Amino acid sequence: MKILYGDISSILNDMTVLREEAGRVEKTAAEAVERIITDIKMRKDEALREYTSRFDGVELASFRVSTEAIERAVESVESSFLEALEGAKRNIVSYHEKQKRQGFVDADTKGIIRGQLIRPLHTVGVYVPGGTAAYPSSVLMNVLPAKIAGVKRIVMVTPPGKDGVNPHILAAAHIAGVDEIYSIGGAQAVAALAYGTESIPRVDKIVGPGNMYVALAKRAVFGAVNIDMIAGPSEIVVIADETGNASFIAADLLSQAEHDTNATAILITTHKELAQQVKQEVERQLQELPRADIARASIEANGAIVVVDSLQEAFAVSNEIAPEHLELHIHEPMTALADIQHAGSIFIGPYAPEPLGDYFAGPNHVLPTSGTARFFSALSVDDFVKKSSFLSYTREALEQVKDQIVILAEKEGLQAHARAISIRFEEKGGADE
Repeated sequence: MKILYGDISSILNDMTVLREEAGRVEKTAAEAVERIITDIKMRKDEALREYTSRFDGVELASFRVSTEAIERAVESVESSFLEALEGAKRNIVSYHEKQKRQGFVDADTKGIIRGQLIRPLHTVGVYVPGGTAAYPSSVLMNVLPAKIAGVKRIVMVTPPGKDGVNPHILAAAHIAGVDEIYSIGGAQAVAALAYGTESIPRVDKIVGPGNMYVALAKRAVFGAVNIDMIAGPSEIVVIADETGNASFIAADLLSQAEHDTNATAILITTHKELAQQVKQEVERQLQELPRADIARASIEANGAIVVVDSLQEAFAVSNEIAPEHLELHIHEPMTALADIQHAGSIFIGPYAPEPLGDYFAGPNHVLPTSGTARFFSALSVDDFVKKSSFLSYTREALEQVKDQIVILAEKEGLQAHARAISIRFEEKGGADE
């Protein structure tokens, strides 16, 4: 794991190169995704069956997962796993309940009423990876905010395996309250959700993580439906001073590095001795990891320890990176929140490691990556509602402002807009001409 002293330009350049390289790879994959989407739009279920057979090696008579199969899955998983899911659910619900918004009515005594309605989306599709990248926690994180928002119908898609759908995913879907589950995956599943087939209902929004092909498909169908975000490889930045615990920090860096060889794990510290300790600890802990090959490739390609002169410089570097996850291992970390401008989720102190947020604490783990924390937020209840404005004016209230509206409309060359105002105040005879 390389250590950089003072000059962080190389790590920022490495991240830029990594993201540009990902863009070049995506260009080729995007062409394949477009072909799949077009095929699904034209041949619907027939094409879905062919892609499921080709990519998943499974022949399906029906895509929908039966109630009986879900019940068997719930009965087959460990009771401790179900208890852990229920605990996580309680925390996720209690956190996201606080995000609910109310509409408003603003009325005055001059005949003007203005307001806003908040309505849930009707149907949401949730993509959940399957196979070796099965994430039951993502089921909870994507479904529960939608349930809290009041979404009427939640449709989950997940790739089938040789033995069916992963039972832990089915158990999580049952606990979260998913309405329908279909055993399809990949870009073809996204296309089916976006445009509908004979078996799969069209949805209003698609959320959930997936591989590059899933992400590209979500980008391609955006506009036909809404999506949450385009997620890239996982990222973590840890800011630490002399109070940092090298073992804790190394473990947290590796917790993200094991995701994917393109994941990014960076320590920014003001303490040279800690930098060396963390480097040694990363190497020691790598020896014990089952996914050591992935984690080592990630650390060697994209990991770094950056030594800076001050915490203010550390905050500036972090804000430049705009990481998905940011941990603060510093003295009085709560005071640093004012200095953090760009981060998907912030973990404060040595006993709030990133996996706490991934699984259990309650804040959502669907977060912006690849620097998009500069303008995107974590998935929330807001992502599953839409807003409609309403207004009402009396004749007297409109008369007070009609001339100003006409001036604005005429300056834009929209005479019919102006006429729609002025006609209401013309003499009756003139209005009939």
